[in-house]
Amino acid sequence: MGWVSIIPVVLAIALAIITKNTVVSLSIACIVGCFISGYGLFGFTDLIMRALGDPSSIWTILMVVLFSVLVTFFERSGAIDGFTEIVNKRNLSRKGVQLISWALGLFCFADSMSPLFVGSVMKKLSDKAKISREKLAYIADSTASPLSVIHPFSSWTPYLASLALATGVFATSEASYTFVLGAIGFNFYAILSVLLVFFIGSGLIKDFGPMKEAEKRAVEQGKVLADGAVPLTTEGALEKRVFDKPRVLVNFVLPVVLLIVICGITVVTMGEPAICEAAMILVILMSVSFLIQGLSLTELNKVFISGVKNAVPAVLVLAVAYPLNTLSGEMGTADFLVSSTSSFLSPALLPAGIFVIAAVLSFATGTSWGTYAICTPIFLPWAFSITGGQVNAFLFACFGAIAGGGVFGDHCSPLSDTTILSSMGAGSDHIDHLDTQLPYALVCAAVTVVIYGVIGILTV
Repeated sequence: MGWVSIIPVVLAIALAIITKNTVVSLSIACIVGCFISGYGLFGFTDLIMRALGDPSSIWTILMVVLFSVLVTFFERSGAIDGFTEIVNKRNLSRKGVQLISWALGLFCFADSMSPLFVGSVMKKLSDKAKISREKLAYIADSTASPLSVIHPFSSWTPYLASLALATGVFATSEASYTFVLGAIGFNFYAILSVLLVFFIGSGLIKDFGPMKEAEKRAVEQGKVLADGAVPLTTEGALEKRVFDKPRVLVNFVLPVVLLIVICGITVVTMGEPAICEAAMILVILMSVSFLIQGLSLTELNKVFISGVKNAVPAVLVLAVAYPLNTLSGEMGTADFLVSSTSSFLSPALLPAGIFVIAAVLSFATGTSWGTYAICTPIFLPWAFSITGGQVNAFLFACFGAIAGGGVFGDHCSPLSDTTILSSMGAGSDHIDHLDTQLPYALVCAAVTVVIYGVIGILTV
């Protein structure tokens, strides 16, 4: 549909910034898009059914609910309180709490699990240290997708390798997999994003932009949330504990270790971490454990329902974000953006240009994997033809630009599920999280464009 296809996305982002209400903004954008597309008055309901009937949508929503239940189990059992007390004995500074949050993000490299885990576990410590919820959401978000795409054992690597193989430039799956691994070192945006969190958290680089104001508010006024903020979660942790003793080992450490072990084993055996399945197993095992520890079936049911309720705000945002993503696909938003920008790229500008196109595309659609599926078959053969079939730094840079550009939108767009989960885990206002994180992401993106520009000039 040409330039008309970008109207719903632009409208959604503009309304979200103006109104600070994500659900309403995305809903209006979907309704307008349905009328533009000719779906009519009842097109919105049909769109929701199409989008939420997709297996990936169902998987994400189920995963959000399961992890919300798990986090509620951790909280209501007193395990997170116990973990907080243990860490508090070390009298950590604000800097120490931020660096522990960063380290937890490195530990949990599965992007869909990481922001929920890091935010939920560190929320109380972060609040006590007077760290803004926006800052915690930023740390959780920027160690999620950016780390997953450069981690050789995440599900992202085989996915990218399969896309590279499908272009036909590699003869075997082993060759494409080796190529993707080699390109990790050229994914400068993801690497810079993870490193910037460390530098910001350690104080080597001072906060700037809206984040500076948020941190000043938290330190001077003790307000971890801005006035009028609407956290993307209900505060289930405020409900009473169901056990007198925290039992950190049984109700927190062992379940987390088991979760990581299951994900690690399934990466090796299946090629990707079975995150949702692992969460389901843990919910069942922890339910049995709670009953053994003396919790009644009635109380267990109340805790479980509380966990489901805590997931509702995030599920509502996902329920209107996915339909807008589906609508953008049907209107050809991605095709328009690629076709209108790729024609004027010279070989020397190709790596930097690919990154910018992938970043804009992923920001507009809220999906990194969808961006990869669109950009890889277009740009990888193009770069391959420029190198004459040689696998060299230029080719690695072009593919790294695709991978990094996709991540930019995945953890900056209001439509992205990872961004939504980061706000949920940290208990942050979703729009406030976006406002404070975007300047940091843009700095990493600007440096990345310069690096790719130099590589393009030196290698062509």
